[in-house]
Amino acid sequence: MSVAFTREEDLEATAADLPDRPVSSHPNWVTPEGLEAIETALAAARAAYASAQAQGSIEADRTAMARATRDLRYWSARRASAQLVEREADGAVRFGGSVTIEREDGRTQTWRIVGEDQADPKDGTVSHVSPLARALIGKRVGDEAVVAGQAVEVTAVD
Repeated sequence: MSVAFTREEDLEATAADLPDRPVSSHPNWVTPEGLEAIETALAAARAAYASAQAQGSIEADRTAMARATRDLRYWSARRASAQLVEREADGAVRFGGSVTIEREDGRTQTWRIVGEDQADPKDGTVSHVSPLARALIGKRVGDEAVVAGQAVEVTAVD
């Protein structure tokens, strides 16, 4: 067979082999807002999958179908494993609540402890499995904890 009739790289096949999004082994705790976000993402994944199927020729755009299938698997798994956790208001740092800490250098930071899919540190939310959250869960105002090798004091719990 002539080299003219072969491809050095089959981009369609490569696109169809997108790796699955990793699913955490930790409990999938979610806040009410986190559960709503998962359901929204699942609906969007279902719509993307239906759109990719409706285009008729999957071979024409294998990347869209592969991405839609991957996202549908991920969000279906996250919705199936979601455990809605209501916030406890007992004065201690808990899942779903906010905590304000003061660092040794005087800086204060406020974080809300949420589920893994909802966490976004630039928006002030951290996952319940993050080292920061693990160090602070159960602490009360006035308690100290070690975060990133530095002592911090809990100054507010909401």
